[in-house]
Amino acid sequence: MRNFALQCFGLGLLCCVALADPPSVAPTEAQKKPRGSNMTLVGYNDLQARSAYQPVIEKQGNRWIAYVGHHGGEALNPQTGKMEPNGTSIVDVTDPKKPKYLIHIPGEPKEKTGEFGGASMVRVCSGDELPHGIKGKFYMLRAYGNTRHEMWDVTDPAKPALLNVIVDGLRDTHKNWWECDSGIAYLVSGPVGWRVVRMIQVYDLSDPAKPVFIRNFGLPGQEPGAKGQTPGGVHGAFSTGPKGNRVYIAYDNARNGIMQILDRDKLIHGPAEVTEANLKYPEIARVDFPEDIGGHNVVPMLAMQLPEYGLQKFGKTKDFLLEVGETTPNECQEYRQMMRIFDISTESKPMAVSTWTVPEDSGNFCSAGGRFGTHSSNESLAPVFYNRVIFLAHFNAGVRAIDVRDPYHPKEIGYYIPAITANTDKRCVGDDKTGHCKTAIQTNNVEVDERGYIYPVDRANTGMHILELSGAARSAADYSKAVK
Repeated sequence: MRNFALQCFGLGLLCCVALADPPSVAPTEAQKKPRGSNMTLVGYNDLQARSAYQPVIEKQGNRWIAYVGHHGGEALNPQTGKMEPNGTSIVDVTDPKKPKYLIHIPGEPKEKTGEFGGASMVRVCSGDELPHGIKGKFYMLRAYGNTRHEMWDVTDPAKPALLNVIVDGLRDTHKNWWECDSGIAYLVSGPVGWRVVRMIQVYDLSDPAKPVFIRNFGLPGQEPGAKGQTPGGVHGAFSTGPKGNRVYIAYDNARNGIMQILDRDKLIHGPAEVTEANLKYPEIARVDFPEDIGGHNVVPMLAMQLPEYGLQKFGKTKDFLLEVGETTPNECQEYRQMMRIFDISTESKPMAVSTWTVPEDSGNFCSAGGRFGTHSSNESLAPVFYNRVIFLAHFNAGVRAIDVRDPYHPKEIGYYIPAITANTDKRCVGDDKTGHCKTAIQTNNVEVDERGYIYPVDRANTGMHILELSGAARSAADYSKAVK
């Protein structure tokens, strides 16, 4: 895989300039072994040594299936004997101790890697949930590289079939959201004409075979024909669906981030013409962050019971929003991104109440190679963990388990840093004369399932690990709500 030694920021995206690889530094003995506390390895799959982005775990009948999106690049598919552009891995994790790789669906072929090409984003809904889906079927929404969004029939996950192309001719795609109860999807897209390459296209996918476009949406200043400063592009949305009637959006992943709370009904049913007034219409609150804070993804933590305030007349139950920024440069060559929690009990006035990061000196992470800092959190609202434990992908610091039952004082209760393997890709800084390359774990994204398993995946080709909380950390979760 070609490495990228210099980094720049433009159009709300991380872009890289390819240089010759600098000299490599040998990995430390510590990196060759897994490190952890209160988290135990259950199973592992190498994902054909592909750079992984988003994992989604879906229960399909009596089976549990992991769908994993990949960044650009290519690798050998042992099942076909061919080199294939990174796309989507489908893995049967019914027995988490023995995950079975079912199939790889190739993604967009590109010479470049990273954010270019691949098929990084994936969501899955069942036909039983979707208002107009076919009962018994399962559907996969995925981004195809930077150019389009696709719908697949994955009822037999080993034999996926392309249903349709929802929208094509885009300049970029990224972190979509799909409401299974309504079928409404928020597709991160880059249609020609917009001043950013990542905004939101709202679609009705309640009948996966018949996509219906609803509207384009973004921040004022991003729309075609706007003047002046352009806010950074959207990175990811989270919707509570028709029952919760809220959509939370994070913009500009690594710096100058923005967090937004929208009235879902106004977004979907409000005036669709792209004007400044219409873009502002659904907005309940907007928080513009300073230069050092990015907006990668957000997760609502609603109706949280706060035992510390149980004797208070007010404030026993509050709403919060967890926000994560994405660290982008290697070896601490920028601001460190971290987890932040906002009190949104008064939605129009979000108030930051806490932050959390891994202490650098706990692993000398700035010099360990690759990125150090947060990238993302789990997004599943599985009852075993919801409003209790959040899992953070922290690049070379692995996956971290954070007890958030007291949102004002989040605390780490466990972590797991996988061992590097022969597949783990190196990460470089500087140029071929003054720089160096190091091999390092790059835990990129993490998801959980309703059984209580944790699935971190690696950006540097190391694969997918399946973990569970162990020791004292298990008491923070509620395993009485785990699916057996």
